[in-house]
Amino acid sequence: MAFTSQTASRLEEQAIELPSWAFGNSGTRFKVFTQPGVPRDPFEKIADAAQVHKHTGLSPTVALHIPWDKVDDYAALREHAEDHGVALGTVNSNTFQDDDYKLGSLAHRDPTIRRKAIDHHLECIDIMDMTGSRDLKIWLADGTNYPGQDDMRGRQDRIAASLEEIYARIGDEQRLVLEYKIFEPAFYHMDIPDWGTSYAQVSALGERAVVCLDTGHHAPSTNIEFIVMQLLRLGKLGSFDFNSRFYADDDLIVGAADPFQLFRIIVEVIRGGGYGEEGDTAFMLDQCHNIEDKIPGQIRSVLNVQEMTARALLIDLPSLDAAQAAGDVLTANGTMMDAFYTDVRPDLATWRQERGLPADPIAAYAASGYQQKIAADRVGGTQAGWGA
Repeated sequence: MAFTSQTASRLEEQAIELPSWAFGNSGTRFKVFTQPGVPRDPFEKIADAAQVHKHTGLSPTVALHIPWDKVDDYAALREHAEDHGVALGTVNSNTFQDDDYKLGSLAHRDPTIRRKAIDHHLECIDIMDMTGSRDLKIWLADGTNYPGQDDMRGRQDRIAASLEEIYARIGDEQRLVLEYKIFEPAFYHMDIPDWGTSYAQVSALGERAVVCLDTGHHAPSTNIEFIVMQLLRLGKLGSFDFNSRFYADDDLIVGAADPFQLFRIIVEVIRGGGYGEEGDTAFMLDQCHNIEDKIPGQIRSVLNVQEMTARALLIDLPSLDAAQAAGDVLTANGTMMDAFYTDVRPDLATWRQERGLPADPIAAYAASGYQQKIAADRVGGTQAGWGA
């Protein structure tokens, strides 16, 4: 299938936000593996994220995580990002690593602990005001491990009341983005386990409250692209956390487990009006590189998203619509598969070269010497890591 000038033009609309925490050390419940050159503070995380954008042209913003990325001067952090050719993006809250939140945060029965969790989110909004960020993203670890541990309906009511107060502080140009996760760390029930619960909560708040879809946060065999379609249809798909998984929430390189699923998701984003300049759905990665190098891992992920976007843009929509209208099942499916099986990598290499980018970003990064430089320069101090 032809890689047209229209396809190339639409690819220029793509922006994939990077998570600051992807550049720190991470691991499993059993071991965090350290690597040479890992950032020691948020400024070094942003410098590393800027390398991804420098080599791909796809990642102009970096998401922050509070308190992991707290600094004394957010104006200086914002200026530092701009000096490196990127901007500060989504601010992510954290109510899952404090001892007070053992039995919940926004859902907790104790009003003192709920107050603490609400105030943390208000602090995050203050930071957004200083960084120029649009989105406050909330993921709650709240839930229970055993039947009867707590009243599930009461927990929903307390979350609703807490979110209402947080939402009231959101600025006119800002959004509250509520993520969901089917399990972990709570194993009997999560308070925000699925898109329907997230949708119900944000719909009660207002038009500037939307849903975040993490591609690793679903039950096995879930048709994620159907959820994408439905949330776009309802005007509530605010953002993606792109990653990949084989069994559970593995936070692996995007497309590693099921590139066809990634393709199908992006097909629905484009058809539903959520892509690029015509849409308002933010693309972001949410990954923890446990054994692979940090910066090349992020480069690989954004390239995988771009590749599947290019394939999705190649679908012959008039032919697809005609086949669907005629009930021609095989032709309709074949039209989709023709686009998916098209090798767009040579065209994307040319696309990059025409824009002054390296044809092979991973090879260019390896040859740049940046990894060797940070490994030598960042000796001493405390490395950033999961939870730090």
